Amino acid sequence: MSTGAIIAIVAAIIVIVAGLLFLANARRKRGHLRERFGPEYDRAVSEQPRREAERELGERERRVDGLDIHQLSPVSRERYAQQWILVQEHFVDRPGTAVEEADHLVNALMSERGYPTESFEQQAADLSVAHASTLEHYRAAHDIQTQNARTQVSTERLREAMIRYRALFDDLLGPGPQPSH
Repeated sequence: MSTGAIIAIVAAIIVIVAGLLFLANARRKRGHLRERFGPEYDRAVSEQPRREAERELGERERRVDGLDIHQLSPVSRERYAQQWILVQEHFVDRPGTAVEEADHLVNALMSERGYPTESFEQQAADLSVAHASTLEHYRAAHDIQTQNARTQVSTERLREAMIRYRALFDDLLGPGPQPSH
C-alpha cells in the first residue's frame, strides 16, 4: 500500500471519528436539555427547528445561571404562605380579583427569589430553566387571567387559574412547610 493510500485511510478514519464525536456530543447535549427542560423542550422544538430551539434553550440556561436566584428565608416563606391563604379566601367573594392577586403574588415571589419580572414571556423563559414542570400551569393561569381582564370568564375557569397559579407558587416557594389551604 502506498503512503498516499495510508494517509487517505487515516484521514478518512479521523473524519469518521470526529463525526461520531460530534454526533455523540449533540446527543448528550440534547439529552441534557430534554432532562432539564422537560415538556418545555418539546414545546420549543415544536415551535421552531430543533437546532434553533436547542440554541434558545441553551441561551436561557446561560441567562438564568447569571442571575442571583436564591431560596427564600423561612420567614419569607411563611409570609408568602400566609398571603396565599388570604388570596384563596378572597376567591369565595371575588374570584376575578383573587386571580389577579394570585398573579401579583406569584410575581412578587419570583422577584424576591431573584427572577426579573419585566415581561411575561421573559418570566416564562427564565422559569423554564428550573421550573419546567410547572411552567405550563403558569402559562395557562396567565392566559385565563388575561382573558378575564378583557371579558369576564366563568368562575370554573377562574378556579382553574387559581389551581394552576398554586402549582407554580408551591414550586417557587421551595422546600419547607407549605400552606395548608
